[in-house]
Amino acid sequence: LIGRLMFELPEEMGLIAIAVRQTQGKGRGGNVWLSPMGCALSTLHITIPLHSNLGQRIPFIQHLVSLAVVESVRSIPGYEDIDLRVKWPNDIYYSDLMKLGGVLVNSTLIETTFHILIGFGFNVNNSNPTICINDLITRFNKEEGTELKHLTEDYLIARTVTVLERLIDTFQEKGPNGILPRYYKYWVHSGKQVHLHSEEGPTAWVVGIDDYGFLQVHEEGKGVVSVHPDGNSFDMLRNLIVPK
Repeated sequence: LIGRLMFELPEEMGLIAIAVRQTQGKGRGGNVWLSPMGCALSTLHITIPLHSNLGQRIPFIQHLVSLAVVESVRSIPGYEDIDLRVKWPNDIYYSDLMKLGGVLVNSTLIETTFHILIGFGFNVNNSNPTICINDLITRFNKEEGTELKHLTEDYLIARTVTVLERLIDTFQEKGPNGILPRYYKYWVHSGKQVHLHSEEGPTAWVVGIDDYGFLQVHEEGKGVVSVHPDGNSFDMLRNLIVPK
């Protein structure tokens, strides 16, 4: 629906579709994503000028969205220590243990304007099959003796879009350096040792992400190299960067 509408609307007009549940959601690599009620699910349309800081680094958008989801919770007073994090390139995690959601970005360049469709979904209120944000809040209350309220899907979608708008403005004004300190505050990879290509592959250490949003690793004896998310998956369980 949004794919048909987005070229008909004035560029300054935003557009978002919100689903209560998904039966035909799309994931990376053509995967089908099923999402029950209790998840925050939406597709957002935005436009980005090609000749702008973000327009010249368009892969960075997925990182801004992932950060916006995490900050939608952790920027609420009292909720700063809820252990919600970003995993490169496009996942939302509880610590470095369990996936809570993800982001998928598609872009179309028309003349000098990128039309961006951002799909994001994260588990707010379902304890199964993994864990949800309200579970983390319940656990935090029990451990810290606090009484933080559970959050709702619509509230967090609204906060995510609001935070994203501010992150985009900051990126357009200051470039990657205006965003990366906030991103690294919440990501799960700092200093992780990995092997490239296979379990017997060369050893490398995660350094960060470059100005275009690609993962940077320091390969033993070769210095820093970038790994592109379209061709690689960061496997947290085996501690590898492997070709998809």
